[in-house]
Amino acid sequence: MHESIPWLEETQVDSELIEMESAYRRTVAQPTRLKILYFLKNGEQCQCKIIPQMREDQSDISRHLAHMRDLGILESRREGISFYYKIKDKRIFRLLSLADRMIKSEIEDRAKLAKVLV
Repeated sequence: MHESIPWLEETQVDSELIEMESAYRRTVAQPTRLKILYFLKNGEQCQCKIIPQMREDQSDISRHLAHMRDLGILESRREGISFYYKIKDKRIFRLLSLADRMIKSEIEDRAKLAKVLV
């Protein structure tokens, strides 16, 4: 019989969580996917409305939408021949907002440093 090793099991779970977190972050870090998220911020939209806003190939946008749906970031439903997408969990915008604030703070810090150096 296999004896359980708590620290090893904990490390494996942490590794799986880290892999999932990494996949999630890579997904929302991609520029087109970010644009899609912001486009869907105010609610569900038909894919037929999303694609023209992104100004990219329909097949590329479809792949991005499917990837975000498969990862659990978006939900979709079919109505006739149309597919509709919406944000599954609006908390994603808190994550994006935090990143925005951190980036803006870094820009301000660099601007202050540049003024001191001039």
